[in-house]
Order: sequence, then C-alpha cells, then structure tokens
Amino acid sequence: MASRKEQKEQLRREREQREAEAKAATRRKQMIGYAAGGLAVVVIVVVAVVLLTGGGDGGSGGGKSGDSSAVLPDDGEVPERKITDLAPAAKAAGCTLQSFKGKSREHTDSLDEKIKYDSNPPTEGKHFATPAEDGAYDQAPNPKELVHTMEHGRMIIWFKKDAPEKTRADLKALFDEDSYQMVLTPDPTGMKYEVAATAWTREPTPNGTGHLLGCAKFDDKTMDALQAFRDEYRGNGPEAVP
Repeated sequence: MASRKEQKEQLRREREQREAEAKAATRRKQMIGYAAGGLAVVVIVVVAVVLLTGGGDGGSGGGKSGDSSAVLPDDGEVPERKITDLAPAAKAAGCTLQSFKGKSREHTDSLDEKIKYDSNPPTEGKHFATPAEDGAYDQAPNPKELVHTMEHGRMIIWFKKDAPEKTRADLKALFDEDSYQMVLTPDPTGMKYEVAATAWTREPTPNGTGHLLGCAKFDDKTMDALQAFRDEYRGNGPEAVP
C-alpha cells in the first residue's frame, strides 16, 4: 500500500496535469476567440447600447472579483507556510475539522427549494442542477449552486461579510496564488465562523463525504490550515470535472 506521502505526491502530479490540460484548453479557446473577433466587437457594441439605454436588469447571480475591490482588496499577503499537514495545522489555528456522510447527489431545478444541510456552511447533499463557476466572488452564489461545485471537486473558502479588510485581502491573495478548482465567497448562510473551508470527496461511494474546516478567528496560522485543507481535499469530488 502506498504511503500517505506517496499518495499526496500522486495527487500533486495529477493536479499539475489537470492544470496543464486546462491551460491548453484555454489557449484553444483564445485562438477561436481571435478568429471570431469581428463578432465580439458587434456584441460589445450591442451590450453597450443596452446598458446606456437602461436595458440591463442586474441579474440575480453573484458577482466575481473585479466588480468590487472593496469586498476583496488586492493588497493582501500569503505568509510563509509553517505547517503542511491538515490536523496539526487546524489545531494550531484553533480551527475545528468535521466530516459528514453524503446523503444525496440528487439535483433540484429550483433555487427556491428548501434543503436542510447537515452543516453550515454546507458540504454535501442535494443541490441545484447548475454549479457555480470557479472564481472569487464579491456577492455569494446560492449555496445550492456551491454544493454542486463541490461535487465537481472544488474547494470553497467562505468568509463573513463583515470580516476585517485585512482578512478579506489575505484570502484574496491566497486565492490568486493558486486559483485552480477554487471558489472564494462571502458567506450567505449566517455561519458562526469568521472563515471556513468546505469540500466534498468521493469516498465512500456513491455519495461520498463532506468536509468542513471552521475557524473562529483568522491569522497566519489559519492560512496554513486553509492550504493544508486545500491540498488534502481539492480535486477529489464524487463527480470528476476538470
């Protein structure tokens, strides 16, 4: 049986391969985009006309980072990492670790459907048919969209809306340092933690296990715990999606 170190190394190699494939796919899309440049110009003009004439209704989804630097400032820092293993990193930071047996991978077509989750923020369970996209958000997507994102192997970092500016800036710096299969979002659920991280892994099949790292306060040690949680669980969702 492979050692834990060997398993982590294998996961790291697999993640690097996925990142390379994702970059190649992005490059292909860019080349297609260059060929379609003329059409894009037309679309931009039409959108501009609609906005100037008041035709936009604002939509209902969360906005990604860039829409409001006040929520996710760009002047944060990621301190040098001191603890790499999850359990000791969480303990040093004063964070709690919890696991939840997956109950369902069923979809709902309604964002208004009431779904009771075993944790707050949620880690697994019935979810909306369309997942939230990867990214950093200044307005939170619906939790049911985020649960579907975790089913696809994403890790989510949640922060309180009124968290100190430095906390939000440092979390944004952590996201920017390694954004592959990551979501950073304000908490829309009223969680009790200052900062939390969630992920949904595939074992045991078919419904897997939800994981929650909950931190009552945020400091450099919390950053170690978040990075260890990311390395432990990211990319291992019940439904593998690049």
